[in-house]
Amino acid sequence: MEEIPWFEHDKDDLTSAQQEFAAVLSARARSWSVDPLDTVLLPACHTCFGELLAYLDIGDPERHQGVLTIGAHYDGTNVRADKLHNQNFSRPDAPTEFTFTSAGIPTEAAHRTADWFEVVLARPLVRCEWLYEGKVYALRYEYTDDGRGLSEGFETPLAPPELQERFAAEGVDRGRGRINRAGLGEPDRVVHVRGMKSTP
Repeated sequence: MEEIPWFEHDKDDLTSAQQEFAAVLSARARSWSVDPLDTVLLPACHTCFGELLAYLDIGDPERHQGVLTIGAHYDGTNVRADKLHNQNFSRPDAPTEFTFTSAGIPTEAAHRTADWFEVVLARPLVRCEWLYEGKVYALRYEYTDDGRGLSEGFETPLAPPELQERFAAEGVDRGRGRINRAGLGEPDRVVHVRGMKSTP
């Protein structure tokens, strides 16, 4: 069976500088604990930004759910990377904790970009779950190094009746996938998803 390359691309779509950049990323990604299909390289001609885009979807393989998309825009000299919108791959209006910039010759810029991807991948990501009658009614993905949440969900019909009643009395709509972590108490289960495991 043919191996799928990381950051797969057609060299004919790239300039020589972009080819060098892509080659370094592809080589470095071989050591990452990610599926090659989760790494994507889009030539400048296929983006609305007019720049090469290398991005990575970080997901929860157990639940087959995407959690975070990070990526780098490369113009041949400069790299601007951050958390990306998971559909149009734009960077946020304001820089986030994931923001990274670099400049230089293609191979140096690519190595620094690969370092950045690796730092993000190494962060300890967990899935917090709240259960009722053996079913998950609320979950939240967060980093244990700073407690920052990435995404969350709430299934009102699966929640305990008293919780449903409390939310209804408070006029809070919980059917839109948002949760108030403090209002739920400690999670019933915390599952390590990826990255370095925190020591107790």
